Amino acid sequence: MRITLRHTTSRARPRRRALATVACAAAVAMTTSGCLGLGTAGGYVPSAKLAGALAQTKPLSGTSISVGSKNFTENILLGKMAIILLKSAGAKVTDLTNIPGSASARQAMLDGQIDGMWEYTGTGWITYLGHAKPIPDERRQYVAVRDEDKTKNNLDWLPPAPMNNTYSFAVTKKVQQKFHITKMSQLSKVPKSQRTFCVESELINRPDGLKGMLQKYDVPLGTGVPRSNLRTYQTGAIYDATAHGKCNFGEVFTTDGRILALHLKVLEDDRSFFPKYNVSFVVRDKMLKSNPQIAKLFAPVSKKLTNNVLLKLNAAVDVDGKEPADVAYDWLKKEGFIK
Repeated sequence: MRITLRHTTSRARPRRRALATVACAAAVAMTTSGCLGLGTAGGYVPSAKLAGALAQTKPLSGTSISVGSKNFTENILLGKMAIILLKSAGAKVTDLTNIPGSASARQAMLDGQIDGMWEYTGTGWITYLGHAKPIPDERRQYVAVRDEDKTKNNLDWLPPAPMNNTYSFAVTKKVQQKFHITKMSQLSKVPKSQRTFCVESELINRPDGLKGMLQKYDVPLGTGVPRSNLRTYQTGAIYDATAHGKCNFGEVFTTDGRILALHLKVLEDDRSFFPKYNVSFVVRDKMLKSNPQIAKLFAPVSKKLTNNVLLKLNAAVDVDGKEPADVAYDWLKKEGFIK
């Protein structure tokens, strides 16, 4: 199967290459002046009438709020979802989705150009707050980010979704059945000659990347996995290479729609090596204090955002070619949040 992608579906990591987008393309560093003059993502974003668990939400009539996102499929899709929810609650919403890179999006929020956007706990903890080591427990990681960012930056992290868009490795069904492998701790049972990996070059030597993962799972790079067993690819090519047998284990992001499209099976990171990247809607404290119903608006929606849900939604955009706003609207309607 050949898949044409419109956006990268990886979660926003500052080390990842930003795509050409609208909105402040030249802002590649975080500066005191910030990312000025953010443009909009363009395109029509529908609204509806709140329903189900959201039907009794206090209206946001008279409230003006700007919503941002980074420039990859999942974050854009979630940004459109937020816009639909807020518009349906009566708010006047400015669409600032599709900002190039984490640095620019974060600075726009710190500068007050963005009032709310979806963020990832691991990104907040490691990239924005500067901590070297992630916290393995999802709940503790969220609480740590929430508390520190509130204290330092007056940003409120609403309760996170169960989805965790982090690194992992995936295999084909054939490889899974051949080696009886469903989790990374079983890598040591796979013959050394068959421990072949498709990865990005940047993941190979970083201590928090492939090298550290292999050490954690008792198959160290060099002795457990010979360097000749590594195949390097650009991010988008890894999925196809893995699916077509160029290697047995391919680097993936756990909510990428290509996993479903190519029938790949994600291995469980059962020793919790990779950081947790649960998504949370982050709101400026001033906005939330003036409109506390925003928290109630997002709570039931966030609870529904599992890995399986995001896999399907991302695939609808990247594989099926649908517009993120349409995918977001259809899902919200299907789940009974709007009508």
